[in-house]
Amino acid sequence: MSTGRPGPGGKAGPVSSPAAKPVAATLTASFAQALDALRAPYFPSSAPRIAVALSGGLDSMVLLGLAAAYAAARGQALFAFHVHHGLSPNAGAWRDHCAASAAVLGIGFDAREVVPEKGKSGIEASARTLRYAALGDMCRAHDADLLLTAHHLDDQAETILLQLLRGSGAAGLSGMDAANRAPTLLGDERLVMARPLLAQARADLEAFAREQGIAWVEDESNTDTRYVRNALRHDVMPVLAAAFPGFQQRIVRSSVHVRSAQRLLDELAAQDLAACLEGDGLDLVQLRALSRDRVNNLLRHWFSVRRLAMPSTALLAQIVGQLLTARDDTQPLVAHPECDVRRHRDRLYLVPKLPDLAGLRDPDDAGVIEKHAQAFRWNGEGSIAFPDYGGVLHFDAAQHGFDATWLRAQRLEIDFRKGGEKLKPAPNRPTRSLKHLFQASGIPAWERTRLPVVGNGPDLLFAAGLGMDCRHLGDGPDRIALRWEAAGAGV
Repeated sequence: MSTGRPGPGGKAGPVSSPAAKPVAATLTASFAQALDALRAPYFPSSAPRIAVALSGGLDSMVLLGLAAAYAAARGQALFAFHVHHGLSPNAGAWRDHCAASAAVLGIGFDAREVVPEKGKSGIEASARTLRYAALGDMCRAHDADLLLTAHHLDDQAETILLQLLRGSGAAGLSGMDAANRAPTLLGDERLVMARPLLAQARADLEAFAREQGIAWVEDESNTDTRYVRNALRHDVMPVLAAAFPGFQQRIVRSSVHVRSAQRLLDELAAQDLAACLEGDGLDLVQLRALSRDRVNNLLRHWFSVRRLAMPSTALLAQIVGQLLTARDDTQPLVAHPECDVRRHRDRLYLVPKLPDLAGLRDPDDAGVIEKHAQAFRWNGEGSIAFPDYGGVLHFDAAQHGFDATWLRAQRLEIDFRKGGEKLKPAPNRPTRSLKHLFQASGIPAWERTRLPVVGNGPDLLFAAGLGMDCRHLGDGPDRIALRWEAAGAGV
């Protein structure tokens, strides 16, 4: 395959003019400067093992050529990773082109095949998620700690315009970073993803490819304007270029200003979060003292710190409108796709989505069909798993507890609360309802419904989260203390 001629499953870009100005030296120097700048913040002690995300298209083939020269000059390891998404009948030919190109340069090559599915966000989003996950997997497999992608100036301008059209805030309008860690995408805290061509126009990349004799392939789907980015690239960007030559650089310049403003917002949010955070929750007294803009900024930052999807403007309005203003005696909840936002004792919490449990019932819902407790006997086991109740009941040897012989003789039952249960936690304390004891212990309402109780029919012996009823307890040898461990609590 040669430059300017069709590649497998596609075509090369237009042949440049013989009078085109050489760009190889400039692009090579700029690339080296971009990679060298990563050493201090990300790799201060040793040179990274570099990997190139290689699709076979113009941008990534230029990236491969620049990275190969850079790594060879510095004696650094370099790999090329390709993801076969199977969406095109030419995908196999693109993989073969990438493998052959890497072989010519003496670069280690690996590929993964993924199968995107059309979900709520569309097949493009599915392919992107799977692609980055596969790239992260290959980085780990080959001990590469720096992944290079071929995003360039035109990509950056397109991204910012798309974010603007979607109504994004400052974070979205900041565009792509030159480098960052992306554990959500790549599945690894250690990996760094860098975009060393972000300041280069696509026209310069094409000129470089022509000068260097680099062959590339074209994905035929890139011309399908049913995809939003393609519609912007082919129908909108040319019109903007005709009316405002060089508009890409000015859009990107504006994004630099927005990114600076976002950094200030992040600094303010971090200060506000430190002032409002009490344990795992936000102090609503402190939160209510902030302006609405600062509250929204703080909440977005909190979700980001917890690595949760950014809440929409509508969801933020729900959180502020419902959770910050609800009466003290209510248990308001706002559902986020990845968690539940709840309030307890003037604190705001982000609570993980909890799985359904077969034994769960609402003790306050009279319409729930009665479910029977699960009967069991203890035969000396150290623990018994109860998946219907979401955890494991442990039987620990103790100086203070139930007599083991007596406990073996009991017909035990495990269940969730029905309502009205009472427990006497100590000889010098009165018998109280579980509801009262949970409130006194500060256990949130959403946790109480998932804490089982254990009895022997007439008596309640143990309540998870509270402890054992003292009326059957004693001191001495061969004593057993009950302990509940929710599934996943030890992770």
